[in-house]
Amino acid sequence: MNYRSMTADPSVKTQKLKPGTIKRIASFAKPYRVAIYVFLFTVVIDAFLIVATPLLLRKLLDDGVIPKNGPLVTQLALAVGLIALADALMSIIGRYFSSRIGEGLIFDLRSQVYAHVQKQSIAFFTRTQTGALISRINSDVIGAQQAFTSSLSGVVSNVVSLTLVTVTMLILSWQITILSLVLLPLFLIPTKWVGRKLQSLTRESFGLNAEMSSTMNERFNVSGAMLVALYGSPKRELDYFSSRARKVADIGISMAMLNRIFFIALTSVAAVATAFAYGIGGHLAITGAITVGTLLAITSLLARLYGPLTALSNVRIDVMTALVSFERVFEVLDLEPMVQDRTGAHVLLDKDLEVNFHNVSFSYPNADEISLASLESAARPETIPSGVVLKNISFTAPAGTMTALVGPSGAGKTTISALLPRLYDVTYGSITLNGNDIRDLTLESLRGSMGVVMQDAHLFHASIFENLRYAKDDATPAEMERACRSAQIWDLIAALPNGLDTMVGERGHRLSGGEKQRLAIARLLLKSPAIVILDEATAHLDSENESLVHQALKEALKGRTSIVIAHRLSTVMEADQILVVEKGKIVERGTHEELVQLGGLYAELYARQDLSASAN
Repeated sequence: MNYRSMTADPSVKTQKLKPGTIKRIASFAKPYRVAIYVFLFTVVIDAFLIVATPLLLRKLLDDGVIPKNGPLVTQLALAVGLIALADALMSIIGRYFSSRIGEGLIFDLRSQVYAHVQKQSIAFFTRTQTGALISRINSDVIGAQQAFTSSLSGVVSNVVSLTLVTVTMLILSWQITILSLVLLPLFLIPTKWVGRKLQSLTRESFGLNAEMSSTMNERFNVSGAMLVALYGSPKRELDYFSSRARKVADIGISMAMLNRIFFIALTSVAAVATAFAYGIGGHLAITGAITVGTLLAITSLLARLYGPLTALSNVRIDVMTALVSFERVFEVLDLEPMVQDRTGAHVLLDKDLEVNFHNVSFSYPNADEISLASLESAARPETIPSGVVLKNISFTAPAGTMTALVGPSGAGKTTISALLPRLYDVTYGSITLNGNDIRDLTLESLRGSMGVVMQDAHLFHASIFENLRYAKDDATPAEMERACRSAQIWDLIAALPNGLDTMVGERGHRLSGGEKQRLAIARLLLKSPAIVILDEATAHLDSENESLVHQALKEALKGRTSIVIAHRLSTVMEADQILVVEKGKIVERGTHEELVQLGGLYAELYARQDLSASAN
């Protein structure tokens, strides 16, 4: 666990916009250009209506109230009411199109990021913090859409409003307008300082929230909760989380105080400006230089002058924050998957598949090849490469036969099995299926031809039905029942009150280890793959469950090419060939009888397990 202090995400603080970013952002807006035009139209009309109301009130007072012109007062009052209704209508229309643009962009960006992340190699997920990645799909996508809603509308609305208000005030009384603008520096200097301070605090808050999200994601799943319960210290966990939560709370207090101070400063300066306007304007009205209606119109417009100035003084910060959010999303989209289809890759159609490893060597990729530093903030830099994990691995697994991989832990057995479905790509050499290099096959058809059962079978937090259907979308209940019967799990499912609709819990923790394994085998049978990969599928089962799982596995392996990794040699004694792997190399190969007679590593491992079994 890393308890270091977390500051704002450096990928946001130091990032500068790359060339072409604006053009790329514009491409996302292209499908919404009509909606954007309508939205901006409503924003501009709304800005004109802001100026129209004070001018009508001026006319109402000067030409209606003071001369006691009742009909004109009625007409102008109705006009003011109609403008208010028109303003409300423009606001509703603008909000509708704004939400369409914003939600559409969120949908597009999230869908693209989700689809792209799904294409990443397993290596990407071994390094990436889940919470940081989720933050990209949630917080940064929302920040990006604000570039087209809040930021865009704010800039257009404030520029138009500021221009119209200033021009109108100058026409009505240049003296009062200039006096009001003299006070402007007193207002803009603290505004810019507060804006920068709020931006810094917001970013730090985002960074801390991302770390808390990662922490909760790790601790609040069943496995994490069990680890904390068995090894963790509740006080240490609480102290760690509370320290981050306390910082977020302190930042929230600071932001609230800054906002309040800023609001008070804004209203105070506006009040002083209004007081000056009333004082100077009052004397001008007494002398007849301006009318009383003009004075009221100017003071009313003055209240609408400082709002746009406030927003525009920080417009660069607001726009850059939104654009940086776009860049953070683009950063994920630009990370090329380490494993992907080659140009011209073809579909694997064969059903009976022979597997060939040809002088395969493999080294795990470096961090910069598979992940983003900003998505693994808790990771320490790894300066030493993994080195060669597999060295010149060559073997043939004929169609319909079982090949077993045995050897000490860390020898490279699981890595060999991971290369076959291209969870990683080989560094040197090649792997072929019926003579086809697997890199020339589409990933979908390659992985569609394989079924895998791991040591810890993963199940989604859904029903048994949904977990089974994940292997075959159109599976019928009858097909599921057949698969479950073959996997020796149907009697259990049928005895459950909700049958196939029973929820398995997060990661299947409502089921025992043996039940999960048999359900995973049923899922595999439903998929009906040509190649089966078993990675320690019975390693931690009791004798009763192991017997049931073995019966299920016999059905799963029948007529299929299989690669079986096992520590319990008794489970692979009937394999057509056994490959003994040590330190990334195949050091022995043959049948069980041949390897026992050879008297090498396999014979030693077998004798050791035989003695252990006898002792028990």
